Amino acid sequence: MNRLNSLALFVLLLSSLIYGIIEWRTASIEQDTLIVDEQRPDFIAEQLQSKIYSDSGLLSHTIEADRMEHYADLEVSFFESPNYTLYPQKQGQPWKISAQEATLYKDNRVELKNQVQIKATEVDSLIKEIHCKTIALDLKTNIISSEQAVVVIGKDFTMYGSGLIIDLNTKQMTLTQHERTIYKKND
Repeated sequence: MNRLNSLALFVLLLSSLIYGIIEWRTASIEQDTLIVDEQRPDFIAEQLQSKIYSDSGLLSHTIEADRMEHYADLEVSFFESPNYTLYPQKQGQPWKISAQEATLYKDNRVELKNQVQIKATEVDSLIKEIHCKTIALDLKTNIISSEQAVVVIGKDFTMYGSGLIIDLNTKQMTLTQHERTIYKKND
């Protein structure tokens, strides 16, 4: 009888252990799906094209992106392959900014990441292109900043440095740390 009681107790404990593992796994899966549901975007836009106007009715900037995800609770939007065109607040030619990804925050601040490229559309512009890994862009003021390494390609020169502040309205650029400049006459 002792052997039979021990075997019954063992089967009962084994059954309880299996039941506990099954319940634990089910609760874990439900928690994972709950987390995924909380992080779903409120809407997704494919092949996004948008034009934003200032209070005075002038074109402020345009954006094109392969994909955009908007999260209302987080007050943030994520873009894949964004292309911004920024128009100066006064008169002047627009600037084009592209990257592999961007994040737009509720305060109209944009962080562009991975292969960021800034191009001047003005034919006679001293600065033609700027390349870096990340930039921060304030859409209210048209001020671009970066603490990363940058390459500035201009008319007859290429400049290397880090730390950049550009006011697209006044066309003033500040390079915090200058490393070197290479001058080459382009034909």
